[in-house]
Amino acid sequence: MNEPADDTIEQALAKIAFDGDGLVPAIAQQYDTGEVLMMAWMNADALRETLATGAACYWSRSRGKLWRKGESSGQTQALKELRIDCDGDTLLLQVDQKGVACHTGRRTCFFTAVRDDGLVEVSPVEVDPDALYGSK
Repeated sequence: MNEPADDTIEQALAKIAFDGDGLVPAIAQQYDTGEVLMMAWMNADALRETLATGAACYWSRSRGKLWRKGESSGQTQALKELRIDCDGDTLLLQVDQKGVACHTGRRTCFFTAVRDDGLVEVSPVEVDPDALYGSK
């Protein structure tokens, strides 16, 4: 995605209904397959940076700071298109995911399926999380 003009970024921000904490849920989807990769939070600064750089940036509630996807793991997301839902209260980031999206080492964070006979892990670990983040 090419960097949009500043006024386009501000128009997008004006359409978004951030919650009381200044956040909006953002769903990351693989642009060419439709695979849902993860859900994270964005604030206005994260959204501005994502649109300006073309690299996904979120807000880490646990760390209380911007989280540039892949900054410690190398598993980046290149933005292809950003969509705002009908109510302006959820974002869809269509991205090109490099490597795995989940901190557990799986391609997707949505790896547990609820089935009639119980919970089933439907996505295998592809990369050891210690290899991505170092042992803790």
